[in-house]
Amino acid sequence: MTYENLLLDVNNHVAHVRFNRPDKANALHHGAWNDLQNAFEMLDTREDVRVIILSGEGKHFCSGIDLTLFQDITAESGQACGARSREYIRREILNLQAPINAIEACCKPVIAAISGGCIGAGVDIISACDLRYGTTDSYFSIREIDMGMVADLGTLQRLPRLIPHGIVREMAFTGRNVYGKEAEQIGLINSCQDGSESLMKTVFEVALNIAAKSPLAIRGTKHVLNYSRDHSIDDGLQYVATWNAGMLLSEDLRIAVQSKLERKEPKFRN
Repeated sequence: MTYENLLLDVNNHVAHVRFNRPDKANALHHGAWNDLQNAFEMLDTREDVRVIILSGEGKHFCSGIDLTLFQDITAESGQACGARSREYIRREILNLQAPINAIEACCKPVIAAISGGCIGAGVDIISACDLRYGTTDSYFSIREIDMGMVADLGTLQRLPRLIPHGIVREMAFTGRNVYGKEAEQIGLINSCQDGSESLMKTVFEVALNIAAKSPLAIRGTKHVLNYSRDHSIDDGLQYVATWNAGMLLSEDLRIAVQSKLERKEPKFRN
């Protein structure tokens, strides 16, 4: 499939999705948000895809929401009834949350490869990814505070589960930039690379490593990790016991064990 605001290709079971508005620093308008949701919902069900890489064309990963989108929402919300106007805005916010939720809900691991700016909605997006890698010149900012608004697409909900609360609050209250090395130190990114070439080499190595594993086990692992994050330890243990009661005795388990015995690389079907 082709998208107006994204580039997408698949090789060796790895899908590479790229924001494709480099002239706008990959700021996202309505069309880009729709493309993002459609792409991840499609990749969720595409059997030959086992891992997804998300990056941006040009200098920046994503500079957030395109200001034209704010203008569109403001114009459309001007109804005579105040309650209906606020109802419309709430619905639009939920619509903008949906593509990011689709990234998190996608059953395949999603790896963010971040160069340059990752601002506002960009941080919302990477917070929903499974793994994040950056460069020394990448920077991260919860910039909504400088727009006089509360971040509302997932950063304030997901980021505190990734990095210390105090750091999240400092970023959210000040809007300051967190650069690559600091992002690595606080755990916002898995590692910080010297440049874009090294970044993409590292990310593809990780993606291909994951793609060689059992797709069934990878999908199950992501699902159980997300469930356990949002529930108690006991709930998580009960859930994974039930999960494996249904999924453990698989063809993939047989192939993995046989490959170990024969000292060869396992080959799994999609």
